[in-house]
Amino acid sequence: MSRDDIRRGALLRGRVATALYFLLFGATLGCWTSRIPAIKSELGLSDGELSLALLAFAVGAIAGMLGLGRLVDRWGSFRVLVPTALLEGVLLGPTAFMPSLASLMAALFVFGLVHGTLNIAMNANGMEVQRAWGRPVVTSFHAVYSIGGFLGAAAGGAFAHQDVSPEATFAAVGAVVLALALWAIAWTLRGETAPPAAADPESSIGRGRGRPQPAGLLLLGGLAMCTLVGEGTAADWSAVYLHESLGSTPAFAAAAFAAFSVAMTVGRLLGDGLAARFGPVRLVRGCGVLASAGMIAALLIGHPVAAVVGFACLGAGMSCIAPQVYMAAAQRDPARTGAALSLVVSLGYVGFLVGPLVIGAVSTVTGLPTALGIPAVLILLVVVGASSLRPTPRGAGATA
Repeated sequence: MSRDDIRRGALLRGRVATALYFLLFGATLGCWTSRIPAIKSELGLSDGELSLALLAFAVGAIAGMLGLGRLVDRWGSFRVLVPTALLEGVLLGPTAFMPSLASLMAALFVFGLVHGTLNIAMNANGMEVQRAWGRPVVTSFHAVYSIGGFLGAAAGGAFAHQDVSPEATFAAVGAVVLALALWAIAWTLRGETAPPAAADPESSIGRGRGRPQPAGLLLLGGLAMCTLVGEGTAADWSAVYLHESLGSTPAFAAAAFAAFSVAMTVGRLLGDGLAARFGPVRLVRGCGVLASAGMIAALLIGHPVAAVVGFACLGAGMSCIAPQVYMAAAQRDPARTGAALSLVVSLGYVGFLVGPLVIGAVSTVTGLPTALGIPAVLILLVVVGASSLRPTPRGAGATA
């Protein structure tokens, strides 16, 4: 076997390994989310108390992204991936065994801390795989994340349907996550098969004055935030809009988020080929127009079927935007990928969390149909700012 064959085999295994990290990342969160009602019932939590518990997870995730995620730059993505991927499976279980709100908040904070750190490490590793692969592959990893979320939620729902306790559910799913992590660790790229970052003219901008400036990363973070407001809104408000505003049945109302999720997954599966053909700027502009126009048209028509189609357009349009934004952040300086992703991904996550709250607050004044226009307008801002995704030439500085 030639050295080229050995290298190609290592790259393929590395790509599979990174996909497994994204799969287990989504599956763990999907499973946890599906059993929230059971945990709420077991502990007798009010809606407000449950919100505090979920806030603890969110705070932990953001702390992991902003703080521990930067360890990627010091230790490399592999050394951060190994412990966090294993802990992702281990720490899922304890969240079901906590006897009180305080202990649940503590467990969720630690779980969120690891979850957020893993988010940065696996995205950084995905960029390493892409640089070694020589063509866009990162968006496909995000598609696998979406598939993992569906599988985790389906597993949790199946256990719930059989009246299996959250404790047993998380133990079973956690064991599968551990198995996936062990498989992934054995195949993960450790950097030796990737070409030096400085050899990549589209991802390296040198050192010193070529380092990414905070303003450029903040702009990318703002684009991520505007994008993920739409994802959080679809998750929290799509069914409510169809059922309460348009008068559809609860069963049909659930089809809106299903259409959104399926369209997003399909879009991400196609995204790498589209990125290679059109480039990140044109791809994001086209996706943004599709998402915004589809959603606005659906809101103006005001019919349940149109709403399902509108949320499908929103999902398809948003599918490629966040991966391209994260990719642009990582390319600002491959030696500081962790720091760049920590900032941009964290800001995006803030949009995912805060966006639905803003929609709810605005809807009390304007009504939900008008409030749902906010994500469509924000995505138009992404279209306007898409030029910041253009790769920075070597030696040209780091302006966005």
